[in-house]
Amino acid sequence: MRPDAQVQKVYLYPKPVDFRKSINGLAALVELDIKVEVFNPVLFVFLNRTRSQVKILYWERNGFCLWLKR
Repeated sequence: MRPDAQVQKVYLYPKPVDFRKSINGLAALVELDIKVEVFNPVLFVFLNRTRSQVKILYWERNGFCLWLKR
């Protein structure tokens, strides 16, 4: 699974995120704090407090994708 080539922007969330959050929690952060529609063709990047892990959230044609890199 790779994001579509139509990705227009990448948003880096400015604060550390509790990595127990999953798709719904991260999508809520996007809509409340960044004020961007989660269904737009963009990537949302989240880091943990120590910046040792990254999560990437994006919408594909039929659902959300969530990548985790440790």
